[in-house]
Order: sequence, then C-alpha cells, then structure tokens
Amino acid sequence: MQFPNFKSELECIAKGYSLVLGCDEAGRGPVAGPVVAAACVLNPATIGGKRSKSKWYYRVRDSKLTTEGEREILDGEIKNHALAWGVGEVSHKGIDKINIHNASLLAMRRAVENLLGEVKNKKAFLFVDGKFKIPGLEIGQVSVIDGDAKILSIAAASIIAKVHRDNIMKRLDGKFPGYGFARHKGYSTREHRQALAKLGISLVHRKTFVRI
Repeated sequence: MQFPNFKSELECIAKGYSLVLGCDEAGRGPVAGPVVAAACVLNPATIGGKRSKSKWYYRVRDSKLTTEGEREILDGEIKNHALAWGVGEVSHKGIDKINIHNASLLAMRRAVENLLGEVKNKKAFLFVDGKFKIPGLEIGQVSVIDGDAKILSIAAASIIAKVHRDNIMKRLDGKFPGYGFARHKGYSTREHRQALAKLGISLVHRKTFVRI
C-alpha cells in the first residue's frame, strides 16, 4: 500500500509559504446527495522523521483505502493536528445544473475559501487532487494526479471530505427512508437500484445521473 508523504509541503514552507493546503473532494460518483470538498493545512510541527506506528498520521492515506470506522478516527486526529481546515459543498441541484465536473471544482473552491477566511493575510500555496486546477483562486496552486496517494495534506483533506459527506448521507437516510443512504451513501449499488425501482426518485437524487 502506498502512503503519502509531507515532502511537497516542506518544500513550499522552505520557500516562504506560511500555509500549505491540500484539497480533495468526495462524492463524484453517487447518484444522490451533494459533492463535498475539504481543504486542510497540517501543522508541520507535528510531522517529522520517518512514518511509524507512533505517529498520529501513520494511517492517513487516500480515503478510498480506509474503512468507515477508521476514517472517523483519522478525521478527529487530522483536525486535532491541523492549523486550519475548511469544507465546501454543492448540492444535487447544483450538480444537475452545472455538471459534476464543475460542481466538484466549485466545492473545492468553497472549501479553500472557507479555510482562508479563517486565516487572513497568510502566504498560501495549494495542492489539489486531480488533473485540474481550481478556477477563481488568487493563490498559487498545482494539480496532482493521484495526489491523495502522494501528498499527505491531500490525503488528510480526502478523509475530512469523505467523513463530512457520509454524515450528510446518514442524515438524509432519516429524511428519506427506504433508499439505504446510510449504507451505500448514494452510490448506485444493487440495493439502491432496487429502492429506486420501488420508490422512484427522491428529492435529493441527481436527476442527470439516475437511470431507472
């Protein structure tokens, strides 16, 4: 299993950046619910030396490689060792209106702006997961394919985003019973497709995604 490291962040800090952000999203693939992004600045004072089991970030990696229970634990550890973090969302309606690609970028922009709003007047640099930079930001940034497997701050952001979105889907499960949102989180599983065939599309389904 590949674990991300903190080398890219340290290089930016050495160049004079006081805040080095990682940003990632969760929820591109589901057919229901929002897309969520998170941005995170890890405290470099808590990261150093070789990765070992004694380090708080030992298991921080791409959220897709973690279990739900492990993510919830790591989410708390990350937030406890972050200088700042922010979350951004775009609803299912927004996804239908501007498509999932643009909605993902918008969610990431909101996450970064929410973070930076809490730490004004800081020289910041951003690492963003994927092929595309986030439009509309006035800070330096670079996009990194498979960044959540390479850069620790992106991996941390991926976990924050995933846990935040999972919690949204659990709440929606109570508002829209029968679809199983708490279990599949809106992805097109067999259970979900069967529920759609029986119940039809709910108010939180992405109409441009659903095929019954």
